[in-house]
Amino acid sequence: MSMLTPPGMGGQYRITGDKYPRMRPRPRRGRLAFAVVASVAALGLIGWGTLQLIDVFTGGTKKSSAVATKTDCRTETHPVTPARTLPGPGDITVNVYNATTRTGLAKTTADELKKRGFKIGDVGNAGKDFDKKVKGTGILLGPASALDTSLPVLATQLSGAERRTEAGRKGTDLDLIIGDGFKNLTSRPDATKALTALTAPRPTAPTKKSC
Repeated sequence: MSMLTPPGMGGQYRITGDKYPRMRPRPRRGRLAFAVVASVAALGLIGWGTLQLIDVFTGGTKKSSAVATKTDCRTETHPVTPARTLPGPGDITVNVYNATTRTGLAKTTADELKKRGFKIGDVGNAGKDFDKKVKGTGILLGPASALDTSLPVLATQLSGAERRTEAGRKGTDLDLIIGDGFKNLTSRPDATKALTALTAPRPTAPTKKSC
């Protein structure tokens, strides 16, 4: 036994002069494995948190873009209201009455309507029910059956005129009663455009795209 060997120690702890005893305990593998697992989990949480922060600050651009792409992938079609079948000016007879104090309005208005294709009936001053009592542009008067047929057609010639129907009125003639606010009939180009729009087909709802 060497003089360097502590009393009571021998065998593998015997010091021979060229080796020294290793007093450090053996490493525990369980602790090392736990530390590795904990490190991996921590790195995973950090990475996930970083991705969440990026998504928050960018407003979820990728997800929103994906949703938008899906939303725009199909066009929805909606029913279209077919063109309306309305009587033409040549099928409508108009009586023109002047309810103002200005003279000659009924005659000049009737002549212009005739040039635009309307048939003209009576022309003269308005009756006592309307004479000097119409403050607006005018009144368009007809039977109940004319509300959605001939009255809208005549209305294209005098924008702003009030439309009325009389229950029990016989015949299909219409009355155009000129009021104090009357200046002129609607210009021919505007009247033609309004008449075209009145009979044109139109969609019942806007076209939308969806998936």
